[in-house]
Amino acid sequence: MPDARTAQLEDAVRAALATVLDPEIRRPVTELGMVRSVDLEERGGAAAVTVGVDLTVTTCPMRDTLVRDVTAAVRAVEGVADVQVELGVMTAEQRADLRTMLRGGVGEPEIPFAKPDSLTKVYAVASGKGGVGKSSVTANLAVALAQDGLSVGVVDADIYGFSIPRMLGVDRQPTRVDNMLLPPIAHGVKVVSIGMFVPPGQPVVWRGPMLHRALQQFLADVYWGDLDVLLLDLPPGTGDIAISVAQLLPGSEIVVVTTPQVAAAEVAERAGSVAMQTQQGVVGVVENMSWLTQPDGSRLELFGSGGGERVATNLSHAIGTDVPLLGQVPLDVTLREAGDGGTPVVLAAPGSPAAVALRDIAGGLSRRPRGLAGRSLGVTVVGSGS
Repeated sequence: MPDARTAQLEDAVRAALATVLDPEIRRPVTELGMVRSVDLEERGGAAAVTVGVDLTVTTCPMRDTLVRDVTAAVRAVEGVADVQVELGVMTAEQRADLRTMLRGGVGEPEIPFAKPDSLTKVYAVASGKGGVGKSSVTANLAVALAQDGLSVGVVDADIYGFSIPRMLGVDRQPTRVDNMLLPPIAHGVKVVSIGMFVPPGQPVVWRGPMLHRALQQFLADVYWGDLDVLLLDLPPGTGDIAISVAQLLPGSEIVVVTTPQVAAAEVAERAGSVAMQTQQGVVGVVENMSWLTQPDGSRLELFGSGGGERVATNLSHAIGTDVPLLGQVPLDVTLREAGDGGTPVVLAAPGSPAAVALRDIAGGLSRRPRGLAGRSLGVTVVGSGS
Protein backbone atom coordinates (compact mmCIF):
# COMPACT_ATOMS: atom_id res chain seq x y z
CA MET A 1 0.00 0.00 0.00
CA PRO A 2 1.54 3.36 -1.00
CA ASP A 3 2.78 5.45 1.91
CA ALA A 4 0.49 8.40 1.14
CA ARG A 5 -2.56 6.16 1.05
CA THR A 6 -1.45 4.38 4.22
CA ALA A 7 -1.03 7.67 6.05
CA GLN A 8 -4.43 8.86 4.84
CA LEU A 9 -6.13 5.64 5.94
CA GLU A 10 -4.40 5.71 9.32
CA ASP A 11 -5.64 9.26 9.86
CA ALA A 12 -9.17 8.10 9.02
CA VAL A 13 -8.87 5.19 11.46
CA ARG A 14 -7.64 7.45 14.25
CA ALA A 15 -10.47 9.87 13.53
CA ALA A 16 -12.91 6.97 13.87
CA LEU A 17 -11.31 5.94 17.15
CA ALA A 18 -11.82 9.47 18.44
CA THR A 19 -15.58 8.81 18.28
CA VAL A 20 -15.33 5.79 20.59
CA LEU A 21 -16.17 6.64 24.19
CA ASP A 22 -14.87 4.69 27.14
CA PRO A 23 -18.04 3.01 28.54
CA GLU A 24 -17.31 4.13 32.11
CA ILE A 25 -15.54 7.46 31.78
CA ARG A 26 -17.64 8.58 28.78
CA ARG A 27 -14.76 10.35 27.05
CA PRO A 28 -12.96 9.42 23.80
CA VAL A 29 -10.44 6.61 24.15
CA THR A 30 -7.93 8.66 22.16
CA GLU A 31 -8.23 11.54 24.63
CA LEU A 32 -7.69 9.15 27.55
CA GLY A 33 -4.48 7.74 26.08
CA MET A 34 -5.96 4.27 25.70
CA VAL A 35 -5.02 3.80 22.02
CA ARG A 36 -1.54 2.34 22.13
CA SER A 37 -1.02 1.69 18.42
CA VAL A 38 -2.66 1.51 14.98
CA ASP A 39 -1.08 -0.92 12.48
CA LEU A 40 -2.23 -1.39 8.88
CA GLU A 41 -1.51 -4.33 6.55
CA GLU A 42 -2.52 -4.36 2.89
CA ARG A 43 -4.73 -7.23 1.76
CA GLY A 44 -5.77 -7.08 -1.87
CA GLY A 45 -6.39 -3.37 -2.14
CA ALA A 46 -7.91 -3.08 1.34
CA ALA A 47 -6.34 -3.03 4.77
CA ALA A 48 -6.38 -5.19 7.86
CA VAL A 49 -6.15 -2.94 10.91
CA THR A 50 -4.81 -3.94 14.30
CA VAL A 51 -5.60 -1.52 17.11
CA GLY A 52 -3.72 -1.72 20.40
CA VAL A 53 -5.88 -0.61 23.30
CA ASP A 54 -4.69 -0.26 26.89
CA LEU A 55 -7.37 -0.88 29.53
CA THR A 56 -7.30 1.15 32.71
CA VAL A 57 -7.18 -2.06 34.76
CA THR A 58 -6.83 -5.76 33.90
CA THR A 59 -10.24 -6.60 35.35
CA CYS A 60 -12.09 -3.88 33.43
CA PRO A 61 -15.75 -5.06 33.45
CA MET A 62 -16.52 -3.21 30.20
CA ARG A 63 -13.71 -4.68 28.10
CA ASP A 64 -16.09 -6.56 25.78
CA THR A 65 -18.09 -3.38 25.18
CA LEU A 66 -14.90 -1.49 24.42
CA VAL A 67 -13.69 -4.12 21.95
CA ARG A 68 -17.08 -4.14 20.23
CA ASP A 69 -17.22 -0.34 19.92
CA VAL A 70 -13.64 -0.02 18.65
CA THR A 71 -14.20 -2.79 16.11
CA ALA A 72 -17.44 -1.25 14.83
CA ALA A 73 -15.94 2.24 14.49
CA VAL A 74 -12.84 1.13 12.59
CA ARG A 75 -14.69 -1.35 10.37
CA ALA A 76 -16.92 1.50 9.16
CA VAL A 77 -13.90 3.31 7.69
CA GLU A 78 -13.74 3.03 3.90
CA GLY A 79 -10.83 0.84 2.82
CA VAL A 80 -10.76 -1.32 5.98
CA ALA A 81 -11.33 -5.03 5.37
CA ASP A 82 -10.64 -6.49 8.80
CA VAL A 83 -10.17 -5.27 12.39
CA GLN A 84 -8.35 -6.84 15.29
CA VAL A 85 -8.16 -5.35 18.79
CA GLU A 86 -5.18 -6.23 20.95
CA LEU A 87 -5.77 -5.44 24.60
CA GLY A 88 -3.12 -4.34 27.07
CA VAL A 89 -3.10 -2.60 30.43
CA MET A 90 -1.98 0.88 31.36
CA THR A 91 1.22 1.27 33.34
CA ALA A 92 1.18 2.87 36.78
CA GLU A 93 2.50 6.08 35.22
CA GLN A 94 -0.23 6.09 32.58
CA ARG A 95 -2.90 5.64 35.25
CA ALA A 96 -1.42 8.46 37.31
CA ASP A 97 -1.50 10.75 34.26
CA LEU A 98 -5.09 9.67 33.57
CA ARG A 99 -6.22 10.44 37.12
CA THR A 100 -4.57 13.85 37.02
CA MET A 101 -6.19 14.66 33.68
CA LEU A 102 -9.65 13.58 34.84
CA ARG A 103 -9.29 15.67 37.98
CA GLY A 104 -8.50 18.75 35.94
CA GLY A 105 -4.78 18.75 36.62
CA VAL A 106 -5.15 18.07 40.34
CA GLY A 107 -3.54 14.84 41.45
CA GLU A 108 -5.28 14.49 44.83
CA PRO A 109 -9.01 13.79 45.32
CA GLU A 110 -11.30 16.75 45.90
CA ILE A 111 -15.03 17.31 45.78
CA PRO A 112 -15.78 19.03 42.46
CA PHE A 113 -19.33 19.95 43.47
CA ALA A 114 -18.08 22.00 46.42
CA LYS A 115 -16.11 24.40 44.23
CA PRO A 116 -17.58 27.90 43.90
CA ASP A 117 -17.59 27.63 40.10
CA SER A 118 -19.40 24.28 39.99
CA LEU A 119 -22.50 24.39 37.78
CA THR A 120 -23.82 21.01 38.95
CA LYS A 121 -27.21 21.22 40.63
CA VAL A 122 -27.03 19.09 43.80
CA TYR A 123 -30.33 17.86 45.24
CA ALA A 124 -30.44 16.03 48.57
CA VAL A 125 -33.65 13.99 48.66
CA ALA A 126 -34.76 13.83 52.29
CA SER A 127 -37.65 12.54 54.37
CA GLY A 128 -38.58 12.74 58.01
CA LYS A 129 -39.32 9.04 58.32
CA GLY A 130 -38.73 5.86 56.39
CA GLY A 131 -41.26 4.12 54.19
CA VAL A 132 -42.45 7.18 52.27
CA GLY A 133 -40.84 6.13 48.96
CA LYS A 134 -37.88 8.50 49.03
CA SER A 135 -35.55 6.09 47.20
CA SER A 136 -38.17 5.31 44.54
CA VAL A 137 -38.59 9.03 43.94
CA THR A 138 -34.81 9.52 43.73
CA ALA A 139 -34.24 6.67 41.27
CA ASN A 140 -37.06 7.73 38.98
CA LEU A 141 -36.13 11.42 39.02
CA ALA A 142 -32.54 10.51 38.12
CA VAL A 143 -33.57 8.39 35.14
CA ALA A 144 -36.16 10.92 33.97
CA LEU A 145 -33.56 13.70 34.08
CA ALA A 146 -31.10 11.54 32.14
CA GLN A 147 -33.77 10.85 29.52
CA ASP A 148 -34.14 14.62 29.14
CA GLY A 149 -30.52 14.70 28.00
CA LEU A 150 -28.87 15.72 31.26
CA SER A 151 -25.74 14.14 32.72
CA VAL A 152 -26.88 12.70 36.05
CA GLY A 153 -25.26 11.02 39.05
CA VAL A 154 -26.76 9.42 42.15
CA VAL A 155 -25.10 8.93 45.52
CA ASP A 156 -26.93 6.42 47.69
CA ALA A 157 -26.20 8.18 50.97
CA ASP A 158 -28.64 5.98 52.90
CA ILE A 159 -25.73 3.98 54.31
CA TYR A 160 -27.83 1.77 56.58
CA GLY A 161 -30.85 1.26 54.33
CA PHE A 162 -29.33 1.40 50.83
CA SER A 163 -31.70 0.37 48.03
CA ILE A 164 -30.65 2.41 44.99
CA PRO A 165 -28.57 -0.43 43.40
CA ARG A 166 -31.64 -2.68 43.37
CA MET A 167 -33.93 0.01 42.01
CA LEU A 168 -31.52 0.95 39.21
CA GLY A 169 -30.51 -2.62 38.43
CA VAL A 170 -26.82 -2.20 39.32
CA ASP A 171 -25.12 -5.46 40.24
CA ARG A 172 -21.41 -4.64 40.15
CA GLN A 173 -18.86 -2.55 41.97
CA PRO A 174 -17.22 0.58 40.60
CA THR A 175 -13.99 -0.03 38.67
CA ARG A 176 -11.00 0.95 40.75
CA VAL A 177 -8.17 2.81 39.02
CA ASP A 178 -5.73 3.00 41.91
CA ASN A 179 -7.42 5.47 44.31
CA MET A 180 -10.07 6.59 41.81
CA LEU A 181 -13.42 4.85 41.32
CA LEU A 182 -15.31 4.76 38.03
CA PRO A 183 -19.01 4.44 38.90
CA PRO A 184 -21.30 1.93 37.15
CA ILE A 185 -23.79 3.48 34.73
CA ALA A 186 -27.41 2.29 34.72
CA HIS A 187 -30.09 3.70 32.41
CA GLY A 188 -27.75 6.60 31.64
CA VAL A 189 -27.17 7.43 35.32
CA LYS A 190 -23.84 7.15 37.19
CA VAL A 191 -24.39 5.41 40.53
CA VAL A 192 -22.43 4.72 43.68
CA SER A 193 -23.65 3.09 46.90
CA ILE A 194 -22.22 1.36 49.94
CA GLY A 195 -24.42 -1.54 48.83
CA MET A 196 -21.92 -2.19 46.04
CA PHE A 197 -19.25 -3.07 48.61
CA VAL A 198 -21.24 -4.98 51.24
CA PRO A 199 -22.02 -8.72 50.94
CA PRO A 200 -25.76 -9.51 50.66
CA GLY A 201 -27.50 -9.53 54.00
CA GLN A 202 -24.62 -7.94 55.91
CA PRO A 203 -25.55 -4.83 57.93
CA VAL A 204 -23.47 -1.67 58.04
CA VAL A 205 -22.69 -0.83 61.68
CA TRP A 206 -20.92 2.53 61.64
CA ARG A 207 -20.88 5.64 63.79
CA GLY A 208 -20.86 9.26 62.67
CA PRO A 209 -17.19 9.71 61.66
CA MET A 210 -17.28 6.59 59.47
CA LEU A 211 -20.48 7.78 57.79
CA HIS A 212 -18.92 11.17 57.06
CA ARG A 213 -15.79 9.57 55.61
CA ALA A 214 -17.83 7.23 53.40
CA LEU A 215 -19.83 10.12 51.97
CA GLN A 216 -16.66 12.13 51.45
CA GLN A 217 -15.12 9.26 49.48
CA PHE A 218 -18.23 8.86 47.34
CA LEU A 219 -17.98 12.53 46.40
CA ALA A 220 -14.20 12.94 46.02
CA ASP A 221 -12.78 9.53 45.06
CA VAL A 222 -15.41 8.76 42.42
CA TYR A 223 -14.88 10.18 38.93
CA TRP A 224 -18.26 11.77 38.20
CA GLY A 225 -17.28 13.78 35.16
CA ASP A 226 -19.18 16.90 34.17
CA LEU A 227 -22.59 16.36 35.77
CA ASP A 228 -25.62 18.57 35.25
CA VAL A 229 -27.40 17.10 38.28
CA LEU A 230 -26.27 15.10 41.32
CA LEU A 231 -28.96 13.49 43.46
CA LEU A 232 -28.28 12.21 46.96
CA ASP A 233 -30.68 9.70 48.50
CA LEU A 234 -30.43 10.61 52.19
CA PRO A 235 -31.37 8.38 55.11
CA PRO A 236 -34.61 9.38 56.86
CA GLY A 237 -34.38 11.89 59.66
CA THR A 238 -31.96 14.66 60.55
CA GLY A 239 -28.86 12.73 61.62
CA ASP A 240 -25.17 12.64 60.77
CA ILE A 241 -25.48 12.25 56.99
CA ALA A 242 -27.76 15.28 56.62
CA ILE A 243 -25.21 17.37 58.52
CA SER A 244 -22.30 15.95 56.51
CA VAL A 245 -24.04 16.77 53.22
CA ALA A 246 -24.40 20.40 54.30
CA GLN A 247 -20.72 20.53 55.28
CA LEU A 248 -19.32 18.77 52.21
CA LEU A 249 -21.75 20.28 49.69
CA PRO A 250 -22.62 23.78 50.89
CA GLY A 251 -24.41 24.56 47.62
CA SER A 252 -26.77 21.58 47.85
CA GLU A 253 -30.54 21.99 48.08
CA ILE A 254 -33.15 19.81 49.74
CA VAL A 255 -36.10 18.02 48.16
CA VAL A 256 -38.50 16.79 50.87
CA VAL A 257 -40.55 13.63 50.29
CA THR A 258 -43.63 12.91 52.38
CA THR A 259 -46.96 11.10 52.20
CA PRO A 260 -50.34 12.79 52.73
CA GLN A 261 -50.55 11.32 56.23
CA VAL A 262 -50.49 13.92 59.02
CA ALA A 263 -47.95 11.98 61.10
CA ALA A 264 -45.57 11.65 58.13
CA ALA A 265 -46.03 15.30 57.16
CA GLU A 266 -45.20 16.58 60.64
CA VAL A 267 -41.95 14.59 60.66
CA ALA A 268 -41.12 15.67 57.10
CA GLU A 269 -41.23 19.30 58.17
CA ARG A 270 -38.34 18.64 60.55
CA ALA A 271 -36.24 17.24 57.71
CA GLY A 272 -36.89 20.36 55.66
CA SER A 273 -36.32 22.68 58.60
CA VAL A 274 -32.72 21.46 58.82
CA ALA A 275 -32.09 23.95 56.01
CA MET A 276 -32.47 26.83 58.46
CA GLN A 277 -29.49 25.59 60.45
CA THR A 278 -27.35 24.42 57.51
CA GLN A 279 -28.02 27.43 55.22
CA GLN A 280 -29.31 25.15 52.45
CA GLY A 281 -32.18 25.91 50.14
CA VAL A 282 -35.36 23.85 50.00
CA VAL A 283 -36.37 23.15 46.40
CA GLY A 284 -39.82 21.90 47.27
CA VAL A 285 -41.94 19.00 48.47
CA VAL A 286 -42.92 15.79 46.71
CA GLU A 287 -46.04 14.06 48.02
CA ASN A 288 -45.86 10.31 47.39
CA MET A 289 -48.66 7.72 47.73
CA SER A 290 -51.20 10.49 47.25
CA TRP A 291 -54.13 8.31 46.19
CA LEU A 292 -55.09 5.02 44.59
CA THR A 293 -57.13 5.26 41.41
CA GLN A 294 -60.13 2.91 41.48
CA PRO A 295 -61.51 0.96 38.48
CA ASP A 296 -64.32 3.51 38.15
CA GLY A 297 -61.81 6.37 38.00
CA SER A 298 -62.42 7.66 41.52
CA ARG A 299 -59.55 8.26 43.93
CA LEU A 300 -59.13 6.40 47.22
CA GLU A 301 -56.99 8.47 49.57
CA LEU A 302 -55.56 5.69 51.73
CA PHE A 303 -53.25 8.00 53.70
CA GLY A 304 -55.51 11.00 53.90
CA SER A 305 -54.90 14.19 51.95
CA GLY A 306 -53.12 17.50 52.08
CA GLY A 307 -49.87 16.38 53.74
CA GLY A 308 -47.62 17.62 50.96
CA GLU A 309 -49.31 20.99 50.71
CA ARG A 310 -49.19 21.34 54.50
CA VAL A 311 -45.44 20.65 54.59
CA ALA A 312 -44.80 23.11 51.73
CA THR A 313 -46.84 25.85 53.41
CA ASN A 314 -45.29 25.40 56.84
CA LEU A 315 -41.75 25.27 55.46
CA SER A 316 -42.41 28.44 53.46
CA HIS A 317 -43.39 30.25 56.66
CA ALA A 318 -40.49 28.80 58.66
CA ILE A 319 -37.75 29.45 56.12
CA GLY A 320 -39.09 32.70 54.75
CA THR A 321 -38.98 31.69 51.08
CA ASP A 322 -41.47 30.02 48.78
CA VAL A 323 -41.34 26.22 49.09
CA PRO A 324 -43.63 24.78 46.40
CA LEU A 325 -45.38 21.43 46.22
CA LEU A 326 -43.47 19.96 43.28
CA GLY A 327 -46.00 17.25 42.56
CA GLN A 328 -48.14 14.39 43.82
CA VAL A 329 -47.31 10.79 42.94
CA PRO A 330 -50.22 8.33 43.14
CA LEU A 331 -50.00 4.80 44.49
CA ASP A 332 -49.19 2.60 41.52
CA VAL A 333 -48.39 -1.11 41.46
CA THR A 334 -46.15 -0.61 38.43
CA LEU A 335 -43.97 1.78 40.46
CA ARG A 336 -43.21 -0.93 43.00
CA GLU A 337 -42.80 -3.67 40.40
CA ALA A 338 -40.44 -1.58 38.30
CA GLY A 339 -38.28 -0.71 41.31
CA ASP A 340 -38.00 -4.35 42.33
CA GLY A 341 -37.07 -5.27 38.76
CA GLY A 342 -34.29 -2.68 38.47
CA THR A 343 -35.92 -0.59 35.75
CA PRO A 344 -37.60 2.55 37.15
CA VAL A 345 -41.23 3.07 36.20
CA VAL A 346 -40.45 6.14 34.06
CA LEU A 347 -38.76 3.64 31.72
CA ALA A 348 -40.69 0.45 32.39
CA ALA A 349 -44.18 1.96 32.14
CA PRO A 350 -43.84 5.58 30.97
CA GLY A 351 -47.59 5.99 30.52
CA SER A 352 -48.50 4.92 34.05
CA PRO A 353 -49.91 7.56 36.43
CA ALA A 354 -46.85 7.43 38.70
CA ALA A 355 -44.44 7.75 35.78
CA VAL A 356 -46.29 10.75 34.37
CA ALA A 357 -46.23 12.50 37.75
CA LEU A 358 -42.54 11.78 38.31
CA ARG A 359 -41.64 13.01 34.82
CA ASP A 360 -43.46 16.26 35.50
CA ILE A 361 -41.50 16.74 38.73
CA ALA A 362 -38.22 15.96 36.95
CA GLY A 363 -39.11 18.46 34.24
CA GLY A 364 -39.59 21.15 36.85
CA LEU A 365 -36.21 20.38 38.41
CA SER A 366 -34.41 20.38 35.07
CA ARG A 367 -35.77 23.86 34.25
CA ARG A 368 -34.63 25.40 37.54
CA PRO A 369 -31.79 27.91 37.10
CA ARG A 370 -28.81 27.58 39.34
CA GLY A 371 -28.67 30.57 41.65
CA LEU A 372 -29.44 31.92 45.10
CA ALA A 373 -33.25 31.84 44.78
CA GLY A 374 -34.76 29.91 47.67
CA ARG A 375 -31.52 29.82 49.67
CA SER A 376 -31.00 31.36 53.06
CA LEU A 377 -27.95 33.61 52.93
CA GLY A 378 -27.42 33.67 56.67
CA VAL A 379 -27.65 37.45 56.70
CA THR A 380 -29.12 39.25 59.67
CA VAL A 381 -30.84 42.52 58.80
CA VAL A 382 -30.16 45.19 61.41
CA GLY A 383 -32.34 48.26 61.62
CA SER A 384 -30.59 51.45 60.56
CA GLY A 385 -31.04 54.88 61.99
CA SER A 386 -31.10 58.11 60.13
